[in-house]
Amino acid sequence: MALIVQKYGGSSVADAEKIKNVARRVAQTREKGNQVVVVVSAMGDTTDELIKLAYQINDRPDERELDMLLSTGEIISCTLLAMALEAMGYEAISLSGAQAGIRTDSSYSRARIQRVDPERITKELDKGNIVIVAGFQGITDEMDVTTLGRGGSDTTAVALAASLGAGVCQIYTDVEGVFSADPRLVPEAKKVSEIGYEEMLELATYGAKVMHPRAVELGELFNVPILVASSFTENPGTLIHGGVSMEVRNKVRGIAHDLDVAKITLVGIPDRPGTAAAIFEPLAKANISVDTIVQNASVNNITDLTFTIAKSQLKKAMDVVKPLARSIGAKDCASDAKLGKVSIIGTGMQNTPGYAARMFGALSEHGINIQLITTSEIRITCIIAEDKVKEAVRVLHRAFELEG
Repeated sequence: MALIVQKYGGSSVADAEKIKNVARRVAQTREKGNQVVVVVSAMGDTTDELIKLAYQINDRPDERELDMLLSTGEIISCTLLAMALEAMGYEAISLSGAQAGIRTDSSYSRARIQRVDPERITKELDKGNIVIVAGFQGITDEMDVTTLGRGGSDTTAVALAASLGAGVCQIYTDVEGVFSADPRLVPEAKKVSEIGYEEMLELATYGAKVMHPRAVELGELFNVPILVASSFTENPGTLIHGGVSMEVRNKVRGIAHDLDVAKITLVGIPDRPGTAAAIFEPLAKANISVDTIVQNASVNNITDLTFTIAKSQLKKAMDVVKPLARSIGAKDCASDAKLGKVSIIGTGMQNTPGYAARMFGALSEHGINIQLITTSEIRITCIIAEDKVKEAVRVLHRAFELEG
């Protein structure tokens, strides 16, 4: 008897009929003789609606209380799915993240899983139950509820698959797998049948919404194969794993984009030891994640420093940076929230010249200005104007001939 972990996203459980559809899919897996653990997201736009409600009550809600509120969305989904399975004659039980043994740190809204204590899940599986777990959430050692950040249900599912020794973690969503670009922007984008952890991690980190980056990291760390497929069709999805054959190591595998980009620029900073640490250590303590960092060459011991963050963290970051700018003697502190990024990704790009030039040339031909550039061994990312991102994705998809 195999153990399978499945995860269903918010669009898959958006209403009663869709929850019943998920129940039928879960039941089919159970009928094949498998033990099944199911992780669910909140229904549809529930999380967004709860956030909106919170800010109608308090324009600066306490982070602990906000996590308590947001965790209720997944609780609703998992209990309703358990009820749907029971109505079909299957034994099922719903568990909160805390009941499922998911222990996290205390970084509210962006908590990281420290360990999973799967005893309760194992006990329920031994009873013959289908176990339904609320995704996106856990509990601290002080028994406070936390949430894992957007897409955290993916992380929940892979963490459970790793801790339970599951043969596969199946992520079901509203798309049929991983594509060469977002098919909503590029209708001719092609689905890939398999992809390695490394490429998938770069795609997820730089904008591909089909998987959460931390889930991919966990999959690679614990060697958990991850299948991404649609909950609305029976079409084969994309398998994310470590043993990708040489035939699929194309030069560029996909184009990722992200509109959640803002930048902060400190102008006229005295160029002396310790200045960068004075800026970025307080940001780290405030749990603000920094992406691209660019510092200009020093002239007369004066330099400019630019870095990017998520738009959602811009206000919080500026609250931290503005007083720091004054304390270190910066001439000005400016921000820009109308940015996005576009990336080309592929392991075949390693040690192969010409890809940066081809990317920059394609963007230039279409009048798309590059503000910042960041790279890894298998990725090139350009920060550009927000209103140029969609065009850039289409341009690069054609330039690297990903349609066929």
